[in-house]
Parts: sequence; C-alpha cells; structure tokens
Amino acid sequence: MSNSEVGVKVKGRLAILAAHLAAPPPSDLSSPPIIEPWCVSAQTAASLGGSLTIIDERTGKKYQVPVSAEGTVKAVDLKKITTGKDDKGLKMYDPGYLNTAPVRSSISYIDGDQGILRYRGYPIEELAESSTFLEVAYLLMYGNLPSESQLADWEFAVSQHSAVPQGILDIIQSMPHDAHPMGVLVSAMSALSIFHPDANPALKGQDIYQSKQVRDKQIARILGKATTIAAAAYLRMAGRPPVLPSSTLSYAENFLYMLDSMGNRSYKPNPRLARVLDILFILHAEHEMNCSTAAARHLASSGVDVYTALAGAVGALYGPLHGGANEVLVIMLFWFLILSMLISSDLKIIIH
Repeated sequence: MSNSEVGVKVKGRLAILAAHLAAPPPSDLSSPPIIEPWCVSAQTAASLGGSLTIIDERTGKKYQVPVSAEGTVKAVDLKKITTGKDDKGLKMYDPGYLNTAPVRSSISYIDGDQGILRYRGYPIEELAESSTFLEVAYLLMYGNLPSESQLADWEFAVSQHSAVPQGILDIIQSMPHDAHPMGVLVSAMSALSIFHPDANPALKGQDIYQSKQVRDKQIARILGKATTIAAAAYLRMAGRPPVLPSSTLSYAENFLYMLDSMGNRSYKPNPRLARVLDILFILHAEHEMNCSTAAARHLASSGVDVYTALAGAVGALYGPLHGGANEVLVIMLFWFLILSMLISSDLKIIIH
C-alpha cells in the first residue's frame, strides 16, 4: 500500500486527532453536531434472500441453492453439483478470502470505500469523540456500552491484571536490544500460556471456556498485560529496564507512564497525548475479518489456549502485507502529531 493510499484512508482519523490536539473550543449549544449523518450511516439493504438456479452445462442438470438474507450461499451446498460418482462435488477456490464470508458477526461493520466503520452499530466518529478505549472494549466484548458501575468494575479488573509475571519480563530482557517490538510481543504473548495453565484447554479440559467467568478473566488479563508487555518491549529496545504499571492512571496514561516515567512514580503523562493514544486504540480495536482475526480463529478452532491463539494473531499483524500498512499509518500519525504540536501554542516555537 502506497503512502498516498494510506493518506486517503486515514484522512478522517487525522481530523479527529487534530480536534483533540487543538485547544478546547468554547461551549456553544447552538453549534451544529460534530458528526454529520451522511458519514456515519450506511444505507439499509433489503433482504437478499431467495434461491439460485444453477445449470451445469457439463451434465445438463439443474440445481437450486438457497441464498441467505445476507446474500450468501453455503459452500457445502455446491458439493452436490457433480459430474458423476467419481466426482466429489464442486469446490470453492478463494485463497485470499476475496469473496468468502467465514462468519456472521454483529460486532463491527466496515466499508472502506464509503469511509464507514461501526462497532456494535455505533459510528466510530461518535465513539472516538465521546468514549474511552476501555468503554469501547467493553462494547465490543459484551454488546453494549457499560453503565457507570460496570465501567468502574471493568477498569478495576483490567488494572488488577496489568502486572506481568517476572518470568515474562526476564524473557523480554534476554532478547537482543535491537529486536523488533512485534517479535518480542509475539514471544511474550505466547509465553503467557505457560504462566497461566488454568486457561489452557490442553491441561484443564476442552470445556473450560464454556465458563463465562473463565472467559472474562482471560479478557481482563490480556487487556491489562498487553500494554505492559508492549512497553517492556520498547524499553528493552531503548536499553532501559521495564517499569511496573500504575494503578492510579487511565489505560492510555498508564501506557505512556511505563514508556516515559523512568520509574518516577510522580510522573504524570500529558493528558492530551493520552487522549490521542486512547483514540488510536479505539480506531484500531476491531476491523472485521482481517488477517490477524482469521489467524486467531483458525488457531482457536483447534482448542488451543487463548494466549497462543493471540500470539498467532500478533504474528499475522507482524507481516508487511497486514501490519505493514498499520506501521506506515502510525509513522504518518506520529509526524502529524509533531507538526500539530509545533503549530499549536504548546511548544512556543517561532519559526524564522
């Protein structure tokens, strides 16, 4: 993907980030809404269900294949189209998932051509403007935005699981100082399965994830530890020791704290940068059936533990044909943030 193509795709994201970097505007109840209806809603399509009549010119036979309301046919329904007893049936060939729907989901909807991204029906613009990342994570996981008490419990659970076993930190510290952070993240995420055998179906039985309590615990563990591991990977590359997470900061603030505090417990991250980071997390939280999601689903279908499945997903994101586009985006956003801060009054820089 070229830089110009990436630039077009992130135009809307940059506008949101710019708004948060700018000084807060004065309150004006008469001003129009920030989100215009045309940019957040897709046209509701009528039912596409029915049947498909197929005439096999090889044999002259006619077949009826049901079509779902979403306009899909089951690949297994094509298996009945054969040329004879030695033919095992027609097969679909789609190695790139270019026209294959492997799952029906209500979690998110994305239309890149129209610039539409929705989580559980909520426009991404609305969520980026009004919600935190942990609120959005709760929405994606459980289908609704949390109440005040639910959010407090959720934030506490994630914070309680932000500490990483010392063995994981030792593994990270044993890696080369110039190791790519994504490679470190893959290794550390996979190693978590060793430190949490209670979440391993190979050890505890294939039905352990039938328990909502077990599932919820792994969700909080992963969200809590992901930023701690990512920060430790960065600090290893910088030649600095890992920093323990803080229990008094927000999710994004805590990540920035681990990156920049040098262990100074009184360090307070820039709240505007924390908000921008929070929005970046929101924008990248869910993008339908992409490469890493498909990789995680393939691994999870074997009954493997969730940490190994996620390590596979991170590995897919490491690939230049998937995560490479994200890396270009992050670089572009980084320079955008620098330029925005230079233009703002924060740095008080006069360009002669």
